[in-house]
Amino acid sequence: HVSNTLGTINPIREIVKMAHQYGIPVLVDGAQAVPHSPVNVSELDVDFYAFSGHKMYGPTGIGILFGKSAWLEKMPPYHGGGEMISRVTFEKTTYNELPFKFEAGTPDIAGSVGLHAAIEYLEGIGLNNIAEHENELLKYGTELLREIPGLRLIGNAANKAGLLSFVVEGTHPYDIGTLLDKMGLAVRTGHHCTEPIMDRFGIPGTVRASFGMYTTKAELDRLAAGIKRAVKLLL
Repeated sequence: HVSNTLGTINPIREIVKMAHQYGIPVLVDGAQAVPHSPVNVSELDVDFYAFSGHKMYGPTGIGILFGKSAWLEKMPPYHGGGEMISRVTFEKTTYNELPFKFEAGTPDIAGSVGLHAAIEYLEGIGLNNIAEHENELLKYGTELLREIPGLRLIGNAANKAGLLSFVVEGTHPYDIGTLLDKMGLAVRTGHHCTEPIMDRFGIPGTVRASFGMYTTKAELDRLAAGIKRAVKLLL
């Protein structure tokens, strides 16, 4: 849904419409979207929509998969165990109804409770409020970084989420990232599991600064100052 490298918010509704014209089901990775803005899977008309728990400030190792009931009814279970069987005979096995046929054995009960608490926490703040805050940070941070000589922002889509991915002429992203880390500034460096995008831009990787609901303009000021200091040390 949202590019973890460029921040681009992809036109999912339009993509789904095109795919459905040819009978193609669509699964969307919403891990970068759900914690940052409201998502309505019915309006998007996606067949499947998946996202993770820890990116919503919840537990690790757990996530959510939405699926249209028509598809879930057709799909066989991929795990066997208690509760997912309705009846077993020598001739055949009848699976339980949804969602139980996909919930074999003992589920991650503690993780589910933690994820529910995280979702309630985000809803209490308001996803529209979070989106508005992060959009303001995006505009502010973009202006700050564009003023740094030699810095090039990678990804300038009109519809974009709260992250800034960049390179600095004459430096390697890892070197910038290492120096920022020494300054107490948390960024991600590398190809971000999107090597084809790096090939498209002809770069080895980027430095990526991502915003959360807790990020402040003062922290973006520190980031810009840190980049300038890192560049001065490297060049």
